[in-house]
Amino acid sequence: MPAIQLLFCLYICVHFFLIYYFSVFFLTSLAGVCSQVTIIESGGDVKKPGETLRLICTVSGFSITDIKYAVGWIRQPSEKNLEWIGEIWYDGSTYYKSGFQNQISISKDISKSQVILQLNSLKTEDTAVYYCTRRTVGKSLTDYFFPSYPHRVWR
Repeated sequence: MPAIQLLFCLYICVHFFLIYYFSVFFLTSLAGVCSQVTIIESGGDVKKPGETLRLICTVSGFSITDIKYAVGWIRQPSEKNLEWIGEIWYDGSTYYKSGFQNQISISKDISKSQVILQLNSLKTEDTAVYYCTRRTVGKSLTDYFFPSYPHRVWR
């Protein structure tokens, strides 16, 4: 009887050790994956119609030259839906929402891991919350990674 109790105790100890080990390993791995990508925006300010807006998005946890990702900008005017305005791909190719081509410029500074949005000749309808985003190329526009802190720009 004591041998059976000892084996049972050993089984329970090994079982819980394995559960603990794999749980800690899995959660640590998962935390690393979830916390790797960061997007920090800067440069927003109050602007008047006709002025130029320049927002800078500094990223880490992935490369802006990685073929898998595009970095883009989405905005949300007050009480309206999100609106995609443009993005830049790994090779520098840019794509803009129709009607924005003459007003918008998206560029990147690879050495600083930054993507820059410039909106020229601002209009009152450009008042919005602006988001710098990362999208996996080949996925739909609804597959964006959003940062925690959007940039509010009022005019």
